[in-house]
Amino acid sequence: MTRVWKWNRPVTVREVLEDLQRERSIAYTTVMTVLDNLHQKGWVRREAEGRAYRYEAVSTRAAYAAALMNEAWSRSDNAAAALVAFFGMMSDEQRQALRDAVRMVEGGTEVPAPGPEEQPAEEPAEDASEVTGEVPDTVEAAETGDENPDSAPGGRGR
Repeated sequence: MTRVWKWNRPVTVREVLEDLQRERSIAYTTVMTVLDNLHQKGWVRREAEGRAYRYEAVSTRAAYAAALMNEAWSRSDNAAAALVAFFGMMSDEQRQALRDAVRMVEGGTEVPAPGPEEQPAEEPAEDASEVTGEVPDTVEAAETGDENPDSAPGGRGR
């Protein structure tokens, strides 16, 4: 999913494969299976192009992270304590981003354009840990590339 999100355009199995092969050995069938699984779980849509498919993310990485945070928070038996612990783990920059987000929500203003680290790239990023075939299980995992298929926005699976 990380590669699909970063490319921000429909991609083929071959494109993902060639990109991954710059960093490690991986089989075409592995990438094809992963993208097919993501499609079956609703994380990507696909459109036929000749004998191949082009895959495109259904949701943004930000929406996915928000759904994970909401799910984790809703499972807490003490929401306030969970939030205090979470805020305590944040960097100064993250706390400022949270303050800005609260102001936007309370003031009804729109979310600003993504920062440089969130801008869609025409070409994939050079991160060897990006595709293992699963979607991150936690927000931290979403940022590191560790992935797990057990959760998804809307409780739908990937």
